[in-house]
Amino acid sequence: MPMYSSESTSAPKPAFDMDNDAEIQFCRFVEKMPLKPDGMVRLFDRGDYFSAHGADALLVADEVYKTTNVLKYLGRASSSTSKGLPSVTISKNLTKNFLRECLTARQMRVEIYEPEEGQAGRKNNARWLLGKTASPGNISQLEDLLFTDSDMVSDAVSMAIKISMKEGSRIVGCAVVDVQSKIIQVSEFVEDENYGNTESLLIQLGVKECLLPANEKGTDHELVKLRTVIERCQVIVTERKPADFVAKSVDQDLKRLLDESTAGATPPELDLKHAMSALAALLIYLSLLSDLSLHGQFRLRKYDLSQFMRLDASALKALSLMPNPLEGGGGRNMSVYGLLDKCKTSQGKRLLGRWLKQPLVNLHEITKRQNVVEAFVDDSMSRQAIQSDVLNLMPDFHRISKKFHRKAAGLEDIVRIYQAIAKIPKLITLLKGIEPYNPDTKALIDEIYIQPLEEKNDQLAKYQDLVEETIDLESNPHDYVLLPTLDNRLQEFRDEIQATVDEMDKEHRRVGKDLGIEIDKKVHLENHPVYKYSLRITKAEAGLLRGNKDYIELSTQKSGTIFTTRNLKRYSETFEDLTKQYIRESNHLVREIVKIASSYTGVLEELDGVIAAIDVIISFAHVAANASIPYIRPRLSEKGRGDVVLKGARHPCLEEQPDVHFIANDHEMRKDESEFIILTGPNMGGKSTYIRQIGVIALMAQIGSFVPADDAELPVFDCILARVGAGDSQLKGVSTFMAEMLETATILRAATPNSLIIIDELGRGTSTYDGFGLAWAISEHIASKIRCFCLFATHFHELTTLDQSLSHVKNLHVVAHVQPRADGGSDGKVENEITLLYQVKEGICDQSFGIHVAELAEFPESVVKLAKRKAEELEDFGDGASEGVLTKFSKTDSDDGTRLVKSFLDEWKAKVESRGEELTEEQQVEELRKVAQEYRERFEGNPWVQGLLEAF
Repeated sequence: MPMYSSESTSAPKPAFDMDNDAEIQFCRFVEKMPLKPDGMVRLFDRGDYFSAHGADALLVADEVYKTTNVLKYLGRASSSTSKGLPSVTISKNLTKNFLRECLTARQMRVEIYEPEEGQAGRKNNARWLLGKTASPGNISQLEDLLFTDSDMVSDAVSMAIKISMKEGSRIVGCAVVDVQSKIIQVSEFVEDENYGNTESLLIQLGVKECLLPANEKGTDHELVKLRTVIERCQVIVTERKPADFVAKSVDQDLKRLLDESTAGATPPELDLKHAMSALAALLIYLSLLSDLSLHGQFRLRKYDLSQFMRLDASALKALSLMPNPLEGGGGRNMSVYGLLDKCKTSQGKRLLGRWLKQPLVNLHEITKRQNVVEAFVDDSMSRQAIQSDVLNLMPDFHRISKKFHRKAAGLEDIVRIYQAIAKIPKLITLLKGIEPYNPDTKALIDEIYIQPLEEKNDQLAKYQDLVEETIDLESNPHDYVLLPTLDNRLQEFRDEIQATVDEMDKEHRRVGKDLGIEIDKKVHLENHPVYKYSLRITKAEAGLLRGNKDYIELSTQKSGTIFTTRNLKRYSETFEDLTKQYIRESNHLVREIVKIASSYTGVLEELDGVIAAIDVIISFAHVAANASIPYIRPRLSEKGRGDVVLKGARHPCLEEQPDVHFIANDHEMRKDESEFIILTGPNMGGKSTYIRQIGVIALMAQIGSFVPADDAELPVFDCILARVGAGDSQLKGVSTFMAEMLETATILRAATPNSLIIIDELGRGTSTYDGFGLAWAISEHIASKIRCFCLFATHFHELTTLDQSLSHVKNLHVVAHVQPRADGGSDGKVENEITLLYQVKEGICDQSFGIHVAELAEFPESVVKLAKRKAEELEDFGDGASEGVLTKFSKTDSDDGTRLVKSFLDEWKAKVESRGEELTEEQQVEELRKVAQEYRERFEGNPWVQGLLEAF
């Protein structure tokens, strides 16, 4: 959750406006409410503020106020609890921030209850009804509340899925609706048992919420598996009645929703029966048909999974692609999105998120993006001018268009659009002024940016004329009023309003003269939100008002004393009356102007797409040029034709962390020579960082970005598949090892010869022998059957022998420098110390140095010593003669040795006790030596005892 400003949380908290009887009645109402499911927050709209109760109150207290002292316990006399119902009030501004984070960062559902119509809602016995609901994929009912002062920076995308089994095959139909962009996308395909295609679809489209038919009896195992996949992608699952997934009237519904481009034609997408069934459920859930403003606004597309690189949820996490809003610290550079997000517009930020989840696989399209990025990298002056002088001033056209559709837009929105489109000519001029080294790039910029902008500028010329002819652009920047010349009556009101303002200015000057102070510095005329037009005098001069009956004191605040005079009060009331009359008189004209302006929303939404694309491309260029070490343009080749050759490769996120000196490494994977890389080396030596940075660089290259390396040559990958880290999911009934196996099974089924696979520490979730067996079998299958580029980091050093049977397997290791300790180690033994160099070289490393890392983590010395001894006992390098290393012994030797040691200890104990007197420690040791001398021959004859003595 975000940090709320101290100013907002320290402001006076609204107080409950209920007497004791009302509190008890309300508590009873809350007790009888339906059980709230996990992941939902309920608030009550009390007019000027909101309230939360029970567990929701505790959440608000913790996340917003950071203290439980704000809680009030209502209805203490209630029979359900002696303490009362935990409750808290929250202002409207804080509610906006809180709910915005609940829906976006926490992926929660929201219910807001409102008083029954005709009741105050804050007094006794008010009845409460569910007024508004929202979920991460459906925020339409709360959009105006949540985003009045800020633009949406992520899409609220909903999906519905219908699955069926036919002749042993799974048929999956998907429908996706993005209300923000007004796009409906459908897809239908045959799925495998791991639902890999569905997972890729969820990732590529940035789905926030997914509808599934309710699994009422819990017997549909396919729905259970599918739900697991969806939740792995951090998507909230909503169950709906199976009856909703029936495509009876979906064709008629689409006719009302789709725009003019499909008029009179039957969309071929209707043939996708399963997808249409899913769409039927989605239309009901989102209530799209009941919102008349959305009719005729949508476009329908068939979504093709193969048009973008496929990513699974594990790759998304492994590559740190998107920020995790619940993980604090680290700053924005902890994710690739945060690193590349130098966008100046909300639409640019949304598009960046989509591009990151939809890397291109068409080399021609990737090259076009690279060419434009390169042009902006080379021309820093134009890049900076576009960012500061144009993009900074661009509003969210999609959001304003939605306000027009709902008839919620006003003059302020019209003027914001006018001010933005006034910048288009300057943007066109700046784009035309770019002179890239490649002449084809200039033509490309003209084609994809300049021509569309010129077209939109021409189409919006009449919009500018409309604004200039109807709205007073010379008035106060925050007063959006019509030109008085539009109507004679309006002109009269404006004249009267101006005359009243002149009188208030005169009164201001008179008061300053009467009090003998400067009106510009010590007494101010202000339009106060409570006291309307009034005067404010500084604290130092407030004494001048005391005892003077000509002045009426209204309030004393930190900024001074607010007061008025009889004349000023009269003028202020006149001003208010005239303003209200002016607004009433102008309202019908405003409605007509808004109606005309709303006819331009189609053009504005097309303009929005162009602005977003420019913003993201310039953001790429900004990052490439301003990185601590500038990025370079990678060279790409068609799928299956190129090798991976990187010089001086770096991890873009880690190298930007403070106090980090990142060590770059070269990397090379060539077909038929080094397709499969096995990477070994010490813990914390940089193995995970190394393999992940290759994946990040490959992905960045395919979205058109420059990459952090000195030189880069890559093929186009059809997918990046990853198995990194062991995340427990016990709450969902999935163990660490099971999650590991599910992810790996998805990789083996989804990978092609054109894929990139990244695997880190496979097999650690089970026993050593089972883990190694699985790691070997999986490695061999990838290397011999799939034959794609693969990076496999492991602690199973035995895997390094795979290169003896497969020539295209290559061993690399991260380098660690080992040398004897300067102090000779503990107990006089010579011990080694390790220095991690974070360099990758050819060859193998047959040690993990885990105990050395434990020492670096400052484990207790006794624990480290025991670990070393146990490690020596378990190590077996085959020759049994390595100095300082215990060999393994037969069961006979171990059993005989154990009995011998027990006999020795028993005899020593008996001799000590037979003395019948308390021995000193020195005397006990002397007895031990005597017994040991007696047992010496037998000790020397048992190898197990000899090994035990050497270990000590």
